[in-house]
Amino acid sequence: MRSEQVDAPCRDAPREARFWEIVFPDHANHLGTLFGGQALAWMDKAAFVAATRYARHTVVTARSEQVDFHIPVRQGQLVELVARVAEVGRSSMQVDVELHTEDALAGTRRLCTRGRFTMIALDGEGRPAAIAG
Repeated sequence: MRSEQVDAPCRDAPREARFWEIVFPDHANHLGTLFGGQALAWMDKAAFVAATRYARHTVVTARSEQVDFHIPVRQGQLVELVARVAEVGRSSMQVDVELHTEDALAGTRRLCTRGRFTMIALDGEGRPAAIAG
């Protein structure tokens, strides 16, 4: 008798997502630095990925708060986004996101931007859904 492997949800849901971007000219303003709105869009995307992987539900952004821009990100620099699910409620998650810059040639790395995003898990009808935990 042959056994079939069944894909099952992971019991230890991942709390972190990481990914990289590079700042191209169309991401930069007239000063050659990353548009703040582009940084926020990348951060929101990172929060979305972390929350989706944790909740295993469709999620939406309900709020972004306390986004601090520490230093500018220059055109041509690499950007690493690190999103971590910090707190979990019944259907909501608080996701902390950091945006780090790295000079690919020099190897220097610095924290540029930090923020917190509230993500809400939704059911198939678009209503808040309980997150299994």
